[in-house]
Amino acid sequence: MNTADETQIFDAIGKWLERDVRPKARELEKKDEYPEAMVETMKVLGLFGATIPPVYGGLGLPASTYAKIVAQISEVWMSLTGIFNSHLIMAAAVARYGTEAQKQKFLPKFASGEIRGGLALTEPDCGTDLQAIRTRAVKQGDHYVINGTKTWISNGIQGSCFALLVKTDPNIQPRHKGMSMFLAEKGKGFRVSKKLEKLGYKGIDSAELIFEDYRVPAANLIGGVEGKGFHHAIGGLELGRINVAARGVGVANAALKDSVAYAQVRKTFGKPICEHQAIQLKLGEMATRCEAARLLVENAARAYDAGERCDMEAGMAKYFASEAALENSIEAVRIHGGYGYSTEFNVERYYRDAPLMCIGEGTNEMQRIIIAKQLIARNPA
Repeated sequence: MNTADETQIFDAIGKWLERDVRPKARELEKKDEYPEAMVETMKVLGLFGATIPPVYGGLGLPASTYAKIVAQISEVWMSLTGIFNSHLIMAAAVARYGTEAQKQKFLPKFASGEIRGGLALTEPDCGTDLQAIRTRAVKQGDHYVINGTKTWISNGIQGSCFALLVKTDPNIQPRHKGMSMFLAEKGKGFRVSKKLEKLGYKGIDSAELIFEDYRVPAANLIGGVEGKGFHHAIGGLELGRINVAARGVGVANAALKDSVAYAQVRKTFGKPICEHQAIQLKLGEMATRCEAARLLVENAARAYDAGERCDMEAGMAKYFASEAALENSIEAVRIHGGYGYSTEFNVERYYRDAPLMCIGEGTNEMQRIIIAKQLIARNPA
């Protein structure tokens, strides 16, 4: 994508953010209200098809451009990015691994936002260790019958279709060979049991999904072959981790910008607090974190776009950028003093949103393990 096209996209999104999102984000976040009108505009902007190939109606954006969009939106209201990120991971699983019939059927509707959804991996007793899932699919004729529970599923209430990870052979070793992924559309036997209340990340719905003798067509088995689900899930998480890292960049930048502005108008001891060394030290660290996080995201996105293995790069970006968001949000609260603890300012939202990114799409503890293992594998003694 050339620079002029990128600029045009960023300009359109920027105008929408300033016109429609920034004035309303705090109120919607406080009410934990799904942003229906914003979602409709996101459809028009093509965000639900951002990384879907143009032949199927998407924008076909490279990960490098997509990550910049995510960071841009996250500076204003991070929750919005979750509405299309989980959706696009589902779409990526179909685009990369699906049959041509699956691509033709689902991708155009994913791209337009007519069908929206997400990724259903996590279970009540299983998060980072995906191989421990218990949701089971048993083949019966031209259908599979699925039973189990998924939790913390983004878009669980508002979405209508999910990339659902299940066990088709719970006895096979190694365990990952017994996992498959289906496109599960809502219907009989598939229900939402409850909306999950959260510390932050408001507006987007996170839910628990129950499958009770849910029948899904065998034609919805992604790729048409059992036993590939773990591979499909892990492949999608590379893009997901780049997205979470980009969110971290956005939140870290927002915390920095708000702090720089406030530090110039708040005065103590006869001068703006930005002239106090204690505040300057914080701002210097915050700015450095932002820039380092941005460069790590760019590096991971570049590797992803080149088709290279990038679990180490994505892990580094996700780990560092999410921690940068967390640290910057805490420092922003401190710089704002009592107002940082007030809902009158946005920094308290950054402080509540940031911890999610240290947990979501694989914990930061797991990211460091992945980084270390890849470091050793790529540099044999």
